[in-house]
Amino acid sequence: MEPDLIVTQTERLILRRLTADDATFVFELVNDPDWLRYIGDKGVRNLDDARNYIDKGPVDMYRRLGFGLYRVERKGDGAPIGMCGLIKRDMLDDVDIGFAFLPQFRAQGYASEAARATLQHGRDAIGLKRVVAIVSPDNAASGRLLERVGLRFERMFDIPGEDRQVRFYGCSFDGAGA
Repeated sequence: MEPDLIVTQTERLILRRLTADDATFVFELVNDPDWLRYIGDKGVRNLDDARNYIDKGPVDMYRRLGFGLYRVERKGDGAPIGMCGLIKRDMLDDVDIGFAFLPQFRAQGYASEAARATLQHGRDAIGLKRVVAIVSPDNAASGRLLERVGLRFERMFDIPGEDRQVRFYGCSFDGAGA
């Protein structure tokens, strides 16, 4: 792996920038039933669509802003287990944290570990003062994870142009750490 792709590491995980080589993994993740239910259908139907999703989403955000969604992999075997990162959406004033993990890697602490590392990276390396998150109202597990890593429910939020609301979480960095 190219060292310049690595964004941050934890005891068990490496978070690195996505590349076109991650198309197979991304195809599997974005077509997981929970991704489709809670995040939405990104129209990724084949590996070319997955490469396009990577290029037009995370890679474009890396180019423009210096951050985006990252591949989360286990240090021990390099297995891609999920995505976690920072996203700047036009509809939100602040940068938000997003994450999704393949089913076989859930409920093992990986998502919390990756989210904490992402928040620390956002605060220390990028200089963010606040991070938010939006979560489908019926996605209780993601809400609990956000609260475990320091975000707090603030309000319901209307998605512009859509007839739906999401739960809106936020946390401000006061210098004490994420």
